[in-house]
Amino acid sequence: MFIDVAKIKIKAGDGGDGAVAFHREKYVASGGPDGGDGGRGGSIVFQVDDNLSTLADFRYKRKYAAQRGENGRGGRCAGKSAPDLVIRVPRGTLVKDAETGRLLADLSDDEPKVIAKGGRGGWGNTHFATPTRQTPRFAKPGTPGEELEVQLELKLLADVGLVGFPNVGKSTLVSVVSEAKPNIANYHFTTLTPVLGVVRMGEGSSFVMADIPGLIEGAWQGVGLGHQFLRHVERCRLLVHVVDVSGSEGRDPREDFRIINEELKKFDPELARRPMLVAGNKCDLTDDETVEDFRRYVEAQGYDFFPIMAPIREGVDALLNKIRERLAQLPPILHYEAEPAALTPAEELQRGAVEITDQDGVYFVKAPWLYKIMGTVDFDDSESLGYFQRVLIETGVIDALREAGCQEGDTVDLYDLEFDFVE
Repeated sequence: MFIDVAKIKIKAGDGGDGAVAFHREKYVASGGPDGGDGGRGGSIVFQVDDNLSTLADFRYKRKYAAQRGENGRGGRCAGKSAPDLVIRVPRGTLVKDAETGRLLADLSDDEPKVIAKGGRGGWGNTHFATPTRQTPRFAKPGTPGEELEVQLELKLLADVGLVGFPNVGKSTLVSVVSEAKPNIANYHFTTLTPVLGVVRMGEGSSFVMADIPGLIEGAWQGVGLGHQFLRHVERCRLLVHVVDVSGSEGRDPREDFRIINEELKKFDPELARRPMLVAGNKCDLTDDETVEDFRRYVEAQGYDFFPIMAPIREGVDALLNKIRERLAQLPPILHYEAEPAALTPAEELQRGAVEITDQDGVYFVKAPWLYKIMGTVDFDDSESLGYFQRVLIETGVIDALREAGCQEGDTVDLYDLEFDFVE
């Protein structure tokens, strides 16, 4: 079954906790702290796998969790970092935040994409030794790994997309110009899944053609099968609109042409502006005057028209040569850029639970909801840093520190971010 949409939950591994330990050795007095750091938690990484063509695997497994980092040990032994969890997806998969719809990554190239980062390992007590605090009996816990629900959406990568009503000859055209072998029969919706075929035009010249299952009126609203596959047209650099010029099924070719163009426009206005060629198929089932009449109708709207008889490849070579010529003038296949996280105004953030622990004058703040906000802040940017300071005030974190006894000059630790408390 062709599955091109899936929703899964992913959880990166938490960082291991730092160790509280002291050096013990015969004849060595006051060996001092030697607790090791915790290991980094495993990240969730998405990687393209060209052996996959659908998202069917995610129908049966919907939760993915990376391993937690090991805790630190005595003798300054750091915990082992956990391996990343690699999730393999078909080329052309978009990864979106299911809650906000924000695009996180476009898996169209071979570069792996980290979607959820593993937590950092906590510091062992060796990091907290000072001249006035020589035996620190505390260490940092590991930070939590990122956790979110993501929507996977497959948009096939093809140079040319064939669109048109069912049973107009799209599958036949793909079968005669490439090695693809789609189902072909004289009834509607023979093609139930998109079919890709590589069209070779000689040494060093080829392009990918996609047979998109037949559209019908109302497809953009969910009628028929076409609405499931319109997303695959979005990446195509060039569209070839295949029309049954003979009207062999009692439909008017002009009306067919208008309806499909309208469906593309309603689904995405950008598709209506996509370069398009028109192939008039089944010319052998009508007279020359009907074909020429449709040619004049199409060319009056600015489109190039090619009469063809796909089963015997009549007129197909002229169409392919034009496709190659047009593709040479068009930009490469569309790749989507990841969208930056939107910053919620500090005044609109809700107060959440805050846990504050005082360890020898160091105030550790634990608030999972605040850790997520920290992931959207650039601490090297003054405006972003100012935003985070407002967040701490508006959400009550500063008030909670005061209630815990934090005074001016004390050290505050917020998930490895340390700063001096200032009234």
